Amino acid sequence: MNYEIDTKGQTQESQPGIEKEMDPAPVIIRENYKGSSRLEGKTALITGGDSGIGRAVAVHFAREGADIAIVYLNENEDAQKTKSLVEAEGKACLLIPGDIRSESFCKEAVERVVSEFGKLNILVNNAAEQHPKEDVQEISAEQLKDTFSTNIFSFFYFTQAALPHLKEGDAIVNTTSVTAYHGSPALLDYSSTKGAIVAYTRSLAINLAEKNIRVNAVAPGPIWTPLIPATFDSDKVEKFGKDTPLKRPGQPSEVAPCYVFLASEDASYMSGQVLHPNGGQVVNG
Repeated sequence: MNYEIDTKGQTQESQPGIEKEMDPAPVIIRENYKGSSRLEGKTALITGGDSGIGRAVAVHFAREGADIAIVYLNENEDAQKTKSLVEAEGKACLLIPGDIRSESFCKEAVERVVSEFGKLNILVNNAAEQHPKEDVQEISAEQLKDTFSTNIFSFFYFTQAALPHLKEGDAIVNTTSVTAYHGSPALLDYSSTKGAIVAYTRSLAINLAEKNIRVNAVAPGPIWTPLIPATFDSDKVEKFGKDTPLKRPGQPSEVAPCYVFLASEDASYMSGQVLHPNGGQVVNG
């Protein structure tokens, strides 16, 4: 399959961005991706599941047999599209809109999943926000608080709420970023949260090892998602991903199989690890 795309320098006015406005649309799942029941009978909760990587994970998980709940902020049309894609795979999809910076909302979301499906087996902490600033002095206390609240505090909130329901053999998969490894001069607060997620993943994996609940992470490189045109100016969007060894941005469909692997029994001897779908960047992490 040819994954080359022209991002056309397009931009959107606000985060987290709308997938239906992207041209070309991100590739969510390859037509020739064959499910093999690796998540049959499982229930997964995915934050930021309305679009981009989260949508791709939802559809891949559904094709592997899992029922899905997605948490998102307010992108209702994108969320409905994800729901239809999951249902087309023959699985159920619960939509839960709300602000993951709120600890009480995170608890309520988990309880809704358990009430709807009777169980929770896979937690995917994926939602994030980013706000470029060229000078560290331009980062306001409000931006700092919002970025950390969304990108790392919510991971704690959802994990704390989910743990009473997770059992032996269940899994947590966190989304970090290549920026945690090579840094990003204009995304200082975002990169900091992504580094925190790596440390959180490793520490939580050790913490939960005795319960045989595995905790791993995925560190995507430049992936064509709504967050990109909603974050950067047209010049940076035009050049997005072209500085990688593969000379292009990745597609959500090229990232989601990492989550399938880590959530499934195929990764039964992996915990505290990070996978790197990043276009060939060697990060030694």
